[in-house]
Amino acid sequence: MVLVLALAVGWQILVWRDDSEPTSGMSTFDSVLFVLGTLFFLFVLAGLVWLCVKLVLEMRLSQSQRAFVDAVTHELKTPLASFRLGLETIGRHELPPDKRSEFLGRMAEDLDRLEYTVTQVLAAARAEEARDTRAVRSAVDLNALIAEHVRELRERHALDAEAVGVGQARSLRVRGDAAELGVVFRNLLENAVKYSEGLVRIRVGIFEAGDARVRIEISDQGIGIQKQELGRIFDRFYRAGRAVQRQVSGMGLGLFVARTLLRKHGGRISAFSEGAGRGSRFVVTLRSV
Repeated sequence: MVLVLALAVGWQILVWRDDSEPTSGMSTFDSVLFVLGTLFFLFVLAGLVWLCVKLVLEMRLSQSQRAFVDAVTHELKTPLASFRLGLETIGRHELPPDKRSEFLGRMAEDLDRLEYTVTQVLAAARAEEARDTRAVRSAVDLNALIAEHVRELRERHALDAEAVGVGQARSLRVRGDAAELGVVFRNLLENAVKYSEGLVRIRVGIFEAGDARVRIEISDQGIGIQKQELGRIFDRFYRAGRAVQRQVSGMGLGLFVARTLLRKHGGRISAFSEGAGRGSRFVVTLRSV
């Protein structure tokens, strides 16, 4: 781009300072040539800027895809290795009932982790393919759906009743697919637990937002999100800074899947945070019935 600019400026200087007619100024032909040449160089410069932007985006996508492959490999190999170890231990040793139950419980957790990983990958692959909102016609009891996923979250992570609080308005129904909306809220709740530091404290609020819409807020007191990253956390494969990546496992698909499915339902999602260590809040808006 610098070379093109230098060439453009030098060429214009040469045209302007044509010594063949020092007193009469620029001829009509020179003026037309000057204007056309300026436009040509502007087009070339704009093309170079566009090319640079595309190259930077491709480089970022390539880096994200490599990070995704590494994360998926880790998310698949770790529970598989643990599962194999449990099977070998049970097969080679005569364990007392309590130890056997402990190993079986760990193996069940490994299977749940594998299932969740596969579900996320499949959901990400299908989310962008199914954008037809006309297929979303059934009424879903939002309060019951969220209560079910909160109960599963408590059981899955052995959380006490105070860890996840749900504030509900009257029974509210939204138009959508219960399974897909369940994926959205499970991803948001899992993230709230995953990114909590120490004591888990999650609050879920369900409100009538007016204009035939319902607002769901899920907030935590976890590690928070840097303000410069709030606009990118919904991108496919994107994960927060390296410190967070080392601290928390993941594939960078949960929020991408949530946003894509909500768009299919005519809804939207926004993220808010005061910065690192100050928790985060996700606001989902859906159409009510």
